[in-house]
Amino acid sequence: MTKFLTTTLSALALAASAGIATAGTLKLNHNNPPDHPVHISMQIMADRVAELTNGEIKIKIYPNAQLGTQRESMELVQNCALEMARSNASELEAFEESYSAMNLPYIFTSEEHFNTVISGKIGRDILDASVDQGFRGVAFYTEGARSFYAQKPIMSPDDLKGVKVRVQPSPSAIRMVELLGGNPTPISWGELYSALQQGVVDAAENNPTALTNARHGEVVSDFSLDEHTMIPSVVVISNCAWDGMTAEQQEALTTAALESMAAHRASWNAASDAAIEEAKAKLGVGIHSVEKAPFVEAVLPMHDEVAAKSANLADLITRIKAAQ
Repeated sequence: MTKFLTTTLSALALAASAGIATAGTLKLNHNNPPDHPVHISMQIMADRVAELTNGEIKIKIYPNAQLGTQRESMELVQNCALEMARSNASELEAFEESYSAMNLPYIFTSEEHFNTVISGKIGRDILDASVDQGFRGVAFYTEGARSFYAQKPIMSPDDLKGVKVRVQPSPSAIRMVELLGGNPTPISWGELYSALQQGVVDAAENNPTALTNARHGEVVSDFSLDEHTMIPSVVVISNCAWDGMTAEQQEALTTAALESMAAHRASWNAASDAAIEEAKAKLGVGIHSVEKAPFVEAVLPMHDEVAAKSANLADLITRIKAAQ
């Protein structure tokens, strides 16, 4: 009861700090800065849905975790204290198991394979799977492949042995690092820069934009392109907000989300490539190509472990692999 009251009071306090949403205005919280490609793509969605509904539906975006962390904003969405949030598939597996299938290392064999899944029937099934949990997904935004970065090159699993690696609070991320021989250490995104700087963790894993947008290239020396996972950002909406819209407004939001996903795919690779060049030229970060086979071999048992958890996950894993 104490935990329930604490969570509820926190949700109400955060909602109050943002102000009560006016009719037709949906608040969307996320933890990236306004110049991040995902923020820009969400603004494209917001502009388009306003256009399609003649201003009946507006989305007001709150960057830099103004309304709470990813975890807090998801709990607010579930409680209908916040209309929308941007999280990612890794953290969302704590709310809906279907996302676990997407988080498996090396389940996607290429960028084309990944895009086929998130833009098709499999992706839609995953977005819709969480309705019983109080929310549904609206859009996937690619954030490219995630790789390890540290104060040394990570060229093989042996280089991770005994290394404290920051991970998201995700069972899949924790298990992956364990299989690779590292010590997984869950730390919130906002605390990671100082954790790397102070040696609380020795390494982290993310896409190349973390080096520049989050300035992690200032506190690490090497980025190793093992590209273990392709974990997308996910925009979600509360059941309360969704059910409060007309069928036409729901269709407009779905259309705006799909159009912004297409625009995002076109811009993401350019942003990622630019981040790598900036990290090398301005921050002196070493960028290393990696032989992936030893990493793949080490983490492959995860596929069977996750499939054994439920028939739903086994089916999704089979469908994702078949989509390549």
